[in-house]
Amino acid sequence: MTANTRLQTVALGLALLGSAITVAESQQAPPVDFTKFSPWTAKADEGDYVLGPPYANAPELTPKDGVPKGMVFHLTINSTDSKMYPGISKTAPGTVVPYQRRLTVYVPSQYIAGKPAPLIVSQDSMGQGELPTILDNMIADHRLPPIVAVMIDSGGGDAQGSERGLEYDTVSGKYAEFFETEVLPKISQDCKVTFTKDPEGRMTMGGSSGAACAFTMAWFHPEWYHRVLSYSGTFVNQQSPLNRESPHGAWEYHENLILKTPAKPLRIWMHVGEMDNRYKDPESTFHNWVLANQRMAGVFKARKYHYQFVFARESGHVDGKVVRQTLPQALEWVWRGYKAK
Repeated sequence: MTANTRLQTVALGLALLGSAITVAESQQAPPVDFTKFSPWTAKADEGDYVLGPPYANAPELTPKDGVPKGMVFHLTINSTDSKMYPGISKTAPGTVVPYQRRLTVYVPSQYIAGKPAPLIVSQDSMGQGELPTILDNMIADHRLPPIVAVMIDSGGGDAQGSERGLEYDTVSGKYAEFFETEVLPKISQDCKVTFTKDPEGRMTMGGSSGAACAFTMAWFHPEWYHRVLSYSGTFVNQQSPLNRESPHGAWEYHENLILKTPAKPLRIWMHVGEMDNRYKDPESTFHNWVLANQRMAGVFKARKYHYQFVFARESGHVDGKVVRQTLPQALEWVWRGYKAK
């Protein structure tokens, strides 16, 4: 090898190394340009917004004197009574693993027996500690209708191979069907409550995979749900077992499904944290929560959905301080325009 050839080889090697470094750097997802978003305020309408610290609990979280208090019921459902979710576990694949599912049901003092009530379904029992007080205050102020809230646990575990993962991360209508056929009838019987069948009077909510589940419930069954509230939605590829119709799991929503399906009559409030799960991951992982939620907002905008997207600076995954500041206003926005039939 001549000196000239050796120099050319070294130069080529350096060039390839430089390319590799450039490619590696480009694999990291770029930060969100939140300067394009408007500040999130009490008068915010549809669109993209930014919220920053310091965060503070919303006043609606504090009990107020003279405000009527709703009743709170605690129920348990045994998986041995379920035809749809008898139970699985990561530690015992292929076998039925029984479990118990806890529910907390809030019934406002203004509920009139026999009258169909609007409904909130909260996955992972999200808001179990805050929702009753928030609803007490907001219903009394006539900012929300007299809503019955069902805060329901998953079947347990997390992510692929777990009961929770099966229920929440599967892109299908099965979980909504389970709730409609196996859970609501028990609540109606045990709590003496009648639920509206009007999808305009039904909202589903959650955080993380519970948020993906909330959207999935409305997406596959818009005849049951028109309103969705999502914190740090797991709109990523976490589905297990694999499904040929949605090979990238909930990532398919912003990659294919929403853009390729006629718009559905949904109203969605959604959030993501600046430092949410795997916020630096490249798109190729299908597992970047910030990118996934930003793209969900983008396809909602493109398809002219009624949506509001809040990007919370200096915060993480389903960040409690963000939830406690935003939940009352988010609820009010999601329920805007509701009129009982």
